Amino acid sequence: MDARLNLFGNPVAGKFVKHLVSANKAVSESELPAATQELVKIRASQINGCGFCTDMHTKEATAAGESSLRLNLVAAWREATVFTEAERAALELTEQGTRIADAAGGVTDEAWENAAKHYDEDQLAALVSLIALINAFNRVNVIVRQPAGDYQPGQF
Repeated sequence: MDARLNLFGNPVAGKFVKHLVSANKAVSESELPAATQELVKIRASQINGCGFCTDMHTKEATAAGESSLRLNLVAAWREATVFTEAERAALELTEQGTRIADAAGGVTDEAWENAAKHYDEDQLAALVSLIALINAFNRVNVIVRQPAGDYQPGQF
């Protein structure tokens, strides 16, 4: 299976993706825990049906030492006991921020306030930025049908 468009071979798409990767640097260098960052990327990617990003971020999380138990339970985080309260708050914010079109009013005050209990303003800024960024990556990859399965940790 080939993608509909070569995101790295097309000059416009390549430039756009490079800007997204550059934006990710601000988040990855923030104080938002790296494990939380990967959980957020995985959950948004699952919701959006982005196989490429789900593959990429589960492999990156595994390479960083994340357990298979936690990775296998990301989609069912509400019923799982393996996530911290802070991670649960981040996952809730991720779901609401990803499913904006499904809920009039967008992200609830309750979800925001719960996240604010666990993360300072800079971490919240990183979390919001990350949710927006992974949704952008997901949309690009889903639209072009970027194939999943061959990603190697550290590839990009």
